[in-house]
Amino acid sequence: MAACFMLGRVSPSLTLLPRIVHKNVVSPPRLLVRTCFKRDLSLTHRFSSALKYTDKHEWVRVENGIGTVGISNFAQEALGDVVYCGLPEVGTKFSQSDEFGTLESVKAASELYSPLTGEVTEVNQELSDNPGLVNKSCYKDGWLIKMTVSVPEELDALMDEAAYERYVKSIDE
Repeated sequence: MAACFMLGRVSPSLTLLPRIVHKNVVSPPRLLVRTCFKRDLSLTHRFSSALKYTDKHEWVRVENGIGTVGISNFAQEALGDVVYCGLPEVGTKFSQSDEFGTLESVKAASELYSPLTGEVTEVNQELSDNPGLVNKSCYKDGWLIKMTVSVPEELDALMDEAAYERYVKSIDE
């Protein structure tokens, strides 16, 4: 930042910076503009915007035909400390809204429902030893299963983030 400040004070006519005559070289004032702005590399907003939600509080993020499934922050807060995750075997096929597992907490047990039709390709093995990941990182490390997306049109019926937030607010009222 100090270098940016100093460059901003140096006139282009001074010879403090060597002049290179080449059509692809960026002039010092332009270089100053490019390098002195901070970049926001946060992926939180784009990451969460890609999520689709069910009315049972599961979320799904689809990348390259594979859906990663988890529960929403609202659901994990309502459950309390998760102490057990009962998840399906790889290769199990589900239709949309089929029950695929359970989460047990110190407060209650809750069934999990498939947001899409497809086949389980991966189960989060970390949850068998550390089910609390669902509470600590429900959108990242606490995902539950990954599955193929057999009927892509089903995604259109799920809620985006804004619709899900309105849905949750309507429940709280």
